Amino acid sequence: MSTQPDPAAGAAVKATDRAHVFHSWSAQGLIDPLAVAGAEGSYFWDYDGNRYLDFSSQLVNTNIGHQHPKVVAAIQEQAGRLCTVAPGFAVDVRSEAARLIAERTPGDLDKIFFTSGGAEAVENAVRMARLHTGRSKVLSTYRSYHGATAAAINLTGDPRRWPSDTASAGVVHFWGPFLYRSPFHAETEEQECERALRHLADTLAFEGPQSVAAIILETVPGTAGIMVPPAGYLAGVRELCDRHGIVFILDEVMAGFGRTGRWFAADHWGVTPDLLTFAKGVNSGYVPLGGVAISAEIAAGFDRRPYPGGLTYSGHPLACASAVATIEAMAEEGIVENAARIGEDVLGPGLRELAERHPSVGDVRGLGVFWALELVRDRATREPLVPYNAAGEAAAPMAAFTAACKKSGLWPFVNMNRTHVVPPCTVSEAEAKEGLALLDEALTAADAHTV
Repeated sequence: MSTQPDPAAGAAVKATDRAHVFHSWSAQGLIDPLAVAGAEGSYFWDYDGNRYLDFSSQLVNTNIGHQHPKVVAAIQEQAGRLCTVAPGFAVDVRSEAARLIAERTPGDLDKIFFTSGGAEAVENAVRMARLHTGRSKVLSTYRSYHGATAAAINLTGDPRRWPSDTASAGVVHFWGPFLYRSPFHAETEEQECERALRHLADTLAFEGPQSVAAIILETVPGTAGIMVPPAGYLAGVRELCDRHGIVFILDEVMAGFGRTGRWFAADHWGVTPDLLTFAKGVNSGYVPLGGVAISAEIAAGFDRRPYPGGLTYSGHPLACASAVATIEAMAEEGIVENAARIGEDVLGPGLRELAERHPSVGDVRGLGVFWALELVRDRATREPLVPYNAAGEAAAPMAAFTAACKKSGLWPFVNMNRTHVVPPCTVSEAEAKEGLALLDEALTAADAHTV
């Protein structure tokens, strides 16, 4: 693809964007979006000829990298054959996408309900759980993100929920395990697991478990901080759900399809939920697609009664064709295995080395190509580099770090006081090391704000 600079074209793209595009999660008059000219593999570039190593995978979704030729070709071929058809028909690529996904989901999650993205997947999973149990409440954790639609945003446990929280959605939040900032005063992973499960059991007791339809967890919370659960925690939640007849939903929208070095993050702990939501990595976001993988028991509940939900673009042929090509490419090219190897051999050791050199790095955690650096002012007190949900001048230290990354040619994923290290699952060892070197340089901007 051409990377020749064309500033005039870039200026035109920017001008039209600013005139007509309303951007998500933004104060429209305060943003200056980068005009992107193209992308390939682990990189994208602007119209001025600046190339960026994509350590964000955009929104942690381009798991197979940008412009994978097999997926591009599959979309082109499908467009020439059958662009669209209503969800009620049986279509070869929809059936094959569902089969390939079901082959990889844990346990008996063999029925696939397709959506257009992750938030819609969560909406429908919650609806299924409520219909299956006849109950209304759903429990989710603080430090979570489940999407921006009505139920999903109420389930979310970060500040993006606040402006839209109706306080009437039947959602109860609780604390999940996070040893570095333990709400349970734990000193070991074992203590954190035990106390977090006790807290959840107490929350259920006081809410009335007979009123709870579902517990939804991100298997590994993503935007909220990539907090890998301690051994035994997910199994403990599974046991609580079984004890009280509660549907267990795992949200794998971000963690699924190779991101943690397994097809699904649940595979690390051998736990099978009743419902599993997915999107993003299922086709690397090339065409909008998400879905719910459904257990045999819950699916059987709709054998004789209609499921009261649907979407015009459920199982869209172009999206499903891209999913088939993505999953096949991941299997043929060992992309999941590459993510595991890069995480174990390059990113994990490399990030821990950075922590030794930079006083701003308080914690390193992750799996596969799914890592976070927790940036702090003071390692001893663990005071965050910026306050929780900081904005404006209060967020200046993180803004300085972000600017240093971009200036050096690294595009980071930054949230709160963290930078997430989330390159494509296809990232090479050389690219991962390049990114680590650029991070090493940029972290000096964060170090300047430590005590």
